[in-house]
Amino acid sequence: MRSKIMTGAAILAAAALALTACTTDSGGNTAGGLSIDVPDVPMLEELGEMESEVNIVAWSGFVEPAWTDEFTAETGCTVNRRVAGTSDEMVQLMRTGDYDVVSASGDASLRLIAGGDVQPINLDLVPNFGDDIVEGMKGQIYDTINGKSYGVPIGRGANILQYNSDVVTEAPTSWDVAWEADSPYAGKIIAYDAPIYIADAAVYLMAHEPDLGITNPYALDQTQLDAAIDLLKQQNDIVSEYWADPAAQITSFAGGTSVLGTSWEILRKLTDDDKFKSVLPEEGSTGWSDAWMISALSESPNCAYAWVDYTSEAEVNGAIATNFGMAPANGAFCETSDEAAAHCDYFNATDEEYFSNVWFWTTPIEQCIDGRTDVTCTNFQQWTDAWLAVKG
Repeated sequence: MRSKIMTGAAILAAAALALTACTTDSGGNTAGGLSIDVPDVPMLEELGEMESEVNIVAWSGFVEPAWTDEFTAETGCTVNRRVAGTSDEMVQLMRTGDYDVVSASGDASLRLIAGGDVQPINLDLVPNFGDDIVEGMKGQIYDTINGKSYGVPIGRGANILQYNSDVVTEAPTSWDVAWEADSPYAGKIIAYDAPIYIADAAVYLMAHEPDLGITNPYALDQTQLDAAIDLLKQQNDIVSEYWADPAAQITSFAGGTSVLGTSWEILRKLTDDDKFKSVLPEEGSTGWSDAWMISALSESPNCAYAWVDYTSEAEVNGAIATNFGMAPANGAFCETSDEAAAHCDYFNATDEEYFSNVWFWTTPIEQCIDGRTDVTCTNFQQWTDAWLAVKG
């Protein structure tokens, strides 16, 4: 399992760039992507001869012999894998120019685009990026800039509220049991350990303090950020522990240290105990969405495109999603077998109504991605500093 913790990152390169337009819908997803000035990196116009290898930075479980061997047999491209443990590590590795492809989450992708580290993807060269890719993973703000696609989706998941039903006997419907000082589960609450968790506080404030005017949890001006930090400090007094290592989260629930808190569906499943339940609360939640991105400096662009296309095919994409534990990007996988259908049902793979209430991780930048132009929003470095203050 991976940890997407972000610590000590450099200020997002895009933070100083001018936002010229931004179009969002009313839910957690963004339509049409974001418009900002980014480096002019050329897009591959046509494929050529395959190179001999492709170097990939990926989350654990995304690049495995069960499907890489067949890819190599089909293309002649040997796959060299480097497993990364954090989004920061992925960004740093991609900036070396030694890797062709990365499985980036939304908390890394915008940094890579704004830094000129990845190239626009010519979707005409990715035949498997078609109608079967779920709509909610196309054209999102974290990987679509100025109308250009920089990422091909792999899978997604929500940050849900997990609870021990032996202790939490009344099924919760709100995040209030995890955030309010008078929670009956104070001292037994677990929370995610990363600056991006500030967005979880913002989601809660959107519903409970509408006068703050938050419309996107990743677009916080200083007043809104201060309110989120106040809420996080309040929660700090009632948490049992913070988790970044998924194994530690599972242990905390299984051992009884925590009875309620932030989780992923796969973590609940891995506890292998029916007393652990989960819910997407009425306020909605944050979440993560991963996409393949191709290096601007790739020495094997043909193999890179071949990999992105191959892993977008229904059964291969489904194998990655099943191996990791997430909703696949290719909805056609859900119809390939009863087992696939069960997996898709468990992870809400094609349920766009479910995911419309999920705000996928997007790196905060000074340009307000909610469309405001009369204020400056806080950037990732400010979030990192604020998170250290919460923990300190």
